[in-house]
Amino acid sequence: MVEAAKSVGIQKLLLLRYLDMQASAWPLGPAIRSCSLLRNRMLVDPAFLFKIGTEIVIDTCCATFAEVQKRGEEFWSEFELYAADMLVGVVVNVALVGMLAPYARFGGRSASEGLLGRVRHAYDALPSSVFEAERPGYRFSVQQRIGTYFFKGILYGSVGFFCGLVGQGIANLIMTAKRSVKKSEDDIPVPPLLKTSALWGAFLAVSSNTRYQIINGLERVVEASPIAKRVPAASLAFTVGVRFANNVYGGMQFVDWARMSGCQ
Repeated sequence: MVEAAKSVGIQKLLLLRYLDMQASAWPLGPAIRSCSLLRNRMLVDPAFLFKIGTEIVIDTCCATFAEVQKRGEEFWSEFELYAADMLVGVVVNVALVGMLAPYARFGGRSASEGLLGRVRHAYDALPSSVFEAERPGYRFSVQQRIGTYFFKGILYGSVGFFCGLVGQGIANLIMTAKRSVKKSEDDIPVPPLLKTSALWGAFLAVSSNTRYQIINGLERVVEASPIAKRVPAASLAFTVGVRFANNVYGGMQFVDWARMSGCQ
């Protein structure tokens, strides 16, 4: 930030927010001063941490409810699958919110030198999400917004595949260990690891990416509304409501995807 302030300057609003947040009590103050990923997102969206916390709490509760409703009487016999879904779901929550969150961009864009330079320049020019608001010095074309949708889909898919690999791998180890001690006629087949990981990747790339892009756009509209400006709690309440509805739908949809694909 110091270099950016000397070279191109910093918006007054961002500077005031930084001074206010870095003086906050532990752990927020030290985190703002030491973690640029958190700082840059909080500067543009002070509700960033609230959205992450909301996502984690709602996802944990809604995923459990959706899994019980979908699996019914088979819930306890399929508990390992539920545990795997929960583990992966909790891990990806921060990624789902963080990768689409707008962030403060300090300094000039990278110079386009060579192939890597051009790729970096194109990446830096993309908005964080399809519906990110334009700010002084940053304008986004329709092509860039469309490109962001597909680029974030690739990132979401990569996170989903990796987390699915870890989460399902742990669940498979637990299932195998339990059955080596005691077998039962009610045991369900151990889900295929790579196929399940690919399912997580596809689900995040297509379904989650689309839903969270829409949520970001809706939150942007509400946060910019006169009501939210007069009553800030209104936008926070909207965030809780829309993310609650999204998690209920997403949790039930994933179970359908898993069963249709033969993973569960």
